[in-house]
Amino acid sequence: MPHLLRFSRDLEARLERASHHTGITKAELIERLVQDGLTDLETQLLIEGAAPRAERSIDQLLRESGLGA
Repeated sequence: MPHLLRFSRDLEARLERASHHTGITKAELIERLVQDGLTDLETQLLIEGAAPRAERSIDQLLRESGLGA
């Protein structure tokens, strides 16, 4: 089922640029951004059944390397 979303001109332009630079369609970019954002939110809220993140966060990488606080 298709969903219609309205974005501000600025956000629409940013999506266009990202789509152009990555070669990924805007629809796929939006889906991936929502999926990543929702996963991050679920993790922050410690929601049971949250999907685990595939890669480590930049904060975690910096801490493990001794560069983070």
